[in-house]
Amino acid sequence: MTDLTALVLTCSLKKSPAPSSSETLGREVLTALGEHGVTGEVVRVVDHDVRFGVSLDEGDGDGWPALRAKVMAADILVLATPIWLGQPSSVAKVVLERLDAEISESDDQGRMLTFGKVAGVAVVGNEDGAHHTSAEVFQALVDVGFTVPAAATTYWVGEAMGGVDYQDLEEKPESTQGTTADVARHLAHLARLLKDSPYPAAG
Repeated sequence: MTDLTALVLTCSLKKSPAPSSSETLGREVLTALGEHGVTGEVVRVVDHDVRFGVSLDEGDGDGWPALRAKVMAADILVLATPIWLGQPSSVAKVVLERLDAEISESDDQGRMLTFGKVAGVAVVGNEDGAHHTSAEVFQALVDVGFTVPAAATTYWVGEAMGGVDYQDLEEKPESTQGTTADVARHLAHLARLLKDSPYPAAG
């Protein structure tokens, strides 16, 4: 059954084709989702000219409207971000700020257009902060209408101040692989439930 779609937004600071650990983990989430009948794509945000702002379209060639169309077409959104200074990347924060515009958008039943879409997070870094990073991202995503399933974060954090990146590991940790599989299972399960039984109309 391939009735669900997913979009992984990679919030690396590096443009393609530079290697990206957050993109590596994001792609692993998408692969795991494929085992549950979910198809989709990975998009690196910095490859697009996404402007600062909190509107649907900041004009003058803004790259966000095209990415927003992909978000709106997907049932599942995964934000893959590195940790910088203990926080989500600046690129992830730009994405969340742009999604703030969804608060003002609604369907003919008064529901935000993001209602019924589920969200997960993938985090990588060489410092502590994976739980803090995912907490910041999830709070913002819930505020703009996404639904978060149980255990919806997968992450890898290397040795503090270390020089090894997730993408360079010869063998991926079983704990991260197992968590990624769980996240995919939960995302697909909840997305299918919400697709079959949408949120009620606004009161």
